Amino acid sequence: MDQINDKLKLHYFLSLPNNIENNRDYPLIVFLHGVNQRGNDTKLLKSSGFPRSLHNITETPFIIFSPQCPAGLFWNMITDAIKALLDEIISKNPVDPKRVYLIGASMGGYGAWDLAIKFPERFAAVVPICGGWAPEQAYILKNVPVWAFHGAEDDIVPLKETLNMVEALKKHGGKVELTVYPDAGHDIGTITYNNPLLYEWLLRHKIM
Repeated sequence: MDQINDKLKLHYFLSLPNNIENNRDYPLIVFLHGVNQRGNDTKLLKSSGFPRSLHNITETPFIIFSPQCPAGLFWNMITDAIKALLDEIISKNPVDPKRVYLIGASMGGYGAWDLAIKFPERFAAVVPICGGWAPEQAYILKNVPVWAFHGAEDDIVPLKETLNMVEALKKHGGKVELTVYPDAGHDIGTITYNNPLLYEWLLRHKIM
C-alpha cells in the first residue's frame, strides 16, 4: 500500500505478506533507495525492483518499509523523521522489533550507514550497497552485523568508500562481511537483491 504520514510528510511504500497469521510477528526490512527515487511519487520506489526481487526468491515473508526521501534532500537530513515513522510502522503492524533489518543502495547505502550509526540499537543487521560514510564513527556499529556490497568498477561511488568503512569496523572488532563484484560497476542492486543467501543471512540475526 502507498501512504503518506501526515505529521512527517514523508511518503512511503509498505508491503505486507499476503496471508498474515494471527499472533505472529514478522521480520521487517527497511529499504533506503537511491537518488533517482527521491520525490513524492511512491511508484518510483517500486521501480528499484527491490520488493519484487525479495518476494520472488524467498519463502520467508518479510514486511518491507521503504520511506521516500523528498526531492533535494539526502537521508542524513531526515534521520529523525525516518526513525519516528519506523516507530509508527512497528506499532501499527505485526513487526518483530528484534528482527528489523536495514538495506540501502547508492545514496541509500550512505543512508544505511548513517541511520545505523545514529540508531544502532534499532537494527538486527545492516546491508549497505555501494555507499560509505564516516569511518571514524564505524566503532558505533561494532556489535551490529554488517554485510557490505560494492562493484569493483563502480565509477559513481568509489569502492574505497565501502572499504574504508569495512576496514574501520574490522579495526574495532566489528561483525562485518564484504562482497566485491570484480567486474561490476555501480548497478549491483539487482544481483544483490536476487541473492537468497542475503535473506538467509539476515534471518540469522536478531537483537538480543
